[in-house]
Amino acid sequence: MASDDISQLADALAKTHVGDGELSYKGLGRKLDDADSVEDLVHEIEHYQGLRALRLEGNTVGVEAARAIAKALESKDLLQRCYWSDMFTGRLRSEIPTALRSLGSGLMTAGARLTELDLSDNAFGPDGVKGIEKLLRSPCCHTLRELRLNNCGMGVGGGKILAEALIECHRQSSAHGAPLKLRVFVAGRNRLENDGASALAKAFQLMGSLEEVHMPQNGINHLGVMALASAMKHNPELCVLNLNDNTFTKKGTMAMAQALKYLRNVQVINFGDCLVRSEGAIALAAVLRDGLPILKELNLSFGEITEAAALVVAHAVMDKPHMEKLDLNGNCLGEEGCEALREAMENMDRGDMLASLSDDEGEPDDEDDDENDNAEIEDAEDDVSEDSSEDDEEIVMGNGTKGNDSPEH
Repeated sequence: MASDDISQLADALAKTHVGDGELSYKGLGRKLDDADSVEDLVHEIEHYQGLRALRLEGNTVGVEAARAIAKALESKDLLQRCYWSDMFTGRLRSEIPTALRSLGSGLMTAGARLTELDLSDNAFGPDGVKGIEKLLRSPCCHTLRELRLNNCGMGVGGGKILAEALIECHRQSSAHGAPLKLRVFVAGRNRLENDGASALAKAFQLMGSLEEVHMPQNGINHLGVMALASAMKHNPELCVLNLNDNTFTKKGTMAMAQALKYLRNVQVINFGDCLVRSEGAIALAAVLRDGLPILKELNLSFGEITEAAALVVAHAVMDKPHMEKLDLNGNCLGEEGCEALREAMENMDRGDMLASLSDDEGEPDDEDDDENDNAEIEDAEDDVSEDSSEDDEEIVMGNGTKGNDSPEH
């Protein structure tokens, strides 16, 4: 190794102790194949008194290296935060569950009590979820507050395994008098689809503690959205709901509007590219007028919303004192509609909150719920005022799932 390389590595290692009990190897790009390759890391873990956070993002960890790290973790009972995203680039997919089981075993042996676990951008698929299943069911995760599994390719099967693990964790922790209270759940770009989302909805409803839910780009249509909506009603502290780039249509949007009536702490709603359509937008506007008192951001972009419906939404948010951003970009407004919307917001002295608008994205699909704007307004407001009755070997080639995982509209 050249002297310059050695100097750079030494400088990087000198920065690994970052305070607050955190040991960070973040972004070093190291290829950790075996015990020898992690000798320095293992030494640091073993001699770090009061280790509370371990960052391994941006390195690539093999099975033998994971076993050595896990062994070092067996004495770290104070560890609370594991930032382990983008950790398996270039590894065979079959290696990842074994590595995850080893790391989980080390944490369980230590008796650690995790509050944050981030395994995003690891593309481990449903087998990877099996690799963390035992950990998630264990007392290690009874105290978990943030779980981030973005862009892991879990699929429907992985979503179901994850849901069952969370439900079991809640059951066991409740039996010990301190039920699981997960606050942040992130699982975008995982191809969960309806069945995976519906399984997770059961866990969400059971916990009732969520403050942030991020599940964009999962191929979920109205059936899964309705299940999630029913679960959200039971999470009164919900602040952020991001379901961008799923497919609501009328049924899903109506169910979500019903759920939002029960929530008073929501600050950010991202239903962009969700095909909420005009009737759905008007139903949401009806909820906005009477509820969501501290809403700050609303994204209904690219939803096939007409000018008339967009104006109804704009008027619904005009008196929201905390409102900072309204995004209606990419809808069926046309140049005149965009100008009318801008003018309406300016007249209400709220022009600063309106995100930039592009011209017409095309006409809305011909469906029964999009026949007439005035009929839509009356029907949608009536609907939302009523209670809803719907209560092989593969190498990981970079950080996360390849390809376009967004649902087809």
